[in-house]
Amino acid sequence: MDLLAAWRVFVNVSERGSFTEGAAASQIPQPVASRRIAALEQHLGGKLFDRSARGALLTDFGRDLLPSAQRLLRLADDMEWEAGQSRLKPLRLAVPEICAVRDLALLTVEAREEGVHLDVVPAAAGIRAELARSREVRAALVGTPEDGATWVVELGLAGVTGPPVPVVYVESLRSPRADRSGRRRRIWVQPEDDVPHIRDHLFRIRDAAGLLPAQVAVASSLTTAAAEVMVSTDLLLCSPRQAADLGLDWHPIGEIRLVRGYAVASAIGDDAERVRGWRRVATCLGV
Repeated sequence: MDLLAAWRVFVNVSERGSFTEGAAASQIPQPVASRRIAALEQHLGGKLFDRSARGALLTDFGRDLLPSAQRLLRLADDMEWEAGQSRLKPLRLAVPEICAVRDLALLTVEAREEGVHLDVVPAAAGIRAELARSREVRAALVGTPEDGATWVVELGLAGVTGPPVPVVYVESLRSPRADRSGRRRRIWVQPEDDVPHIRDHLFRIRDAAGLLPAQVAVASSLTTAAAEVMVSTDLLLCSPRQAADLGLDWHPIGEIRLVRGYAVASAIGDDAERVRGWRRVATCLGV
C-alpha cells in the first residue's frame, strides 16, 4: 500500500466530507479512493469515517489523526518542491578551454535528458581545480597523470603536411635545418598541456636530445601555437582530433608516450559520479 497516497485521500475526503469530492481532489476514481481508505483503516486498526446520507464524517479516531496527516502531506509537498528546485539549479561544470562549442552543446543536451541543467564554464588547466575547491563550480574536469585518470587522450606532434612517417622524434629537431626565418624548429606546447606530468616529461626529452631550451616553448594560447605551426616547420603538441580540426598532420612521439589524463574534481560525490556517466564528456575532451 502507498501510505502517502492513502493519507492524501484521507485528508481530501475529511476536508470535503465526501468520498466523491475527495477522490476528485486526489485525481483518482471514487472506488479507488474507497479502497485506499479501507486499506488504511486495516493498516491502522481503526475506523476513520462514518458514512451517512450527509456524506463521510470523521470518527473520533479519524479526527485525532487528521492534524498529523495534514502535517505529513505539507512536508511531502515541500520535499517535492525542493526536489524540483534542486533539479532546476544548474550544475556548474568547469571544462577545458579546448572543448568545442558543438561538443559542449551536445553534452548539455545529454544532461538535460537526465533532468540536469548543466552550465559549462570553460577555464584554463591551472584554474579548474581551484574553482572546484572554492565551490565556484560543483565539478571540474581536471588534468591528472594517466594512472589516476578517468579519460585519457593521446598526444603527439602535428605540423603542416610532410612526408609520411610512422613517428616523429624530438631529436630530429636537433638538425641544423631551419625555416625561412632562419630559426630552428620548435615544439609548441599549448596552455592545456602546461602541466608538470606533460611539460616536464617533454622538457627532459628536449634536454636529452640536445635541443636548445627555446625549441620547446609554451604558447600563450592554442590559437597562437597553431598559427606558428601553420606558417613554419614547427610542430604542435596536440591530440589527433585537434590536429584534424586544424588541418595538420599528426604523428606519435618516437621517444615517449604522452597523454592528457582527466578526472572529475568535486566536493559532492553524486555530482562526480553523474559527470563520469555522461558519454559526451569523452567527446568533449577529444578521447
